[in-house]
Amino acid sequence: MQLDLTDKRILELLQENSQFTMKEIASRINLSVTPVHDRIRKLEREGFIDKYVCLLNRRKIGKSLLVYCNITLDKQKRESFEDFNQAIVNMPEVLECSVVSGNFDYMLKVVVEDGEAYNQFYQHKLSALKSVLHISSYFVISEIKYSTGISVR
Repeated sequence: MQLDLTDKRILELLQENSQFTMKEIASRINLSVTPVHDRIRKLEREGFIDKYVCLLNRRKIGKSLLVYCNITLDKQKRESFEDFNQAIVNMPEVLECSVVSGNFDYMLKVVVEDGEAYNQFYQHKLSALKSVLHISSYFVISEIKYSTGISVR
């Protein structure tokens, strides 16, 4: 499926606010409701829309500390990666986990209440994993840009 300008505009609007009604989207792109509905269903079926979510203000719910962690595993073996992956998936503090190239194996995005909560997470969860050799932590002082939208143009 090729995205046309109308599809792209719909995706932009849904990323802006997934609670826009079909009627609101239709009025913003000068189409009637039925074709907008059909296009959105097709975008969902074709996998362009992965899911709809609600983004929380982490500070309002008491999760004010954002930390990026670089992780190096002790062995570059499939079993080590599988064990680490399985453990990380079950840690609610970890928002994102990516395998990366370079001087370390993983990059994590972690959100916790404060420094003490991170210390507990670090000591009792991350460093407790047998495959972890080295952890570098970077505490975010200020976020310059925060966005979940992906450019479709």
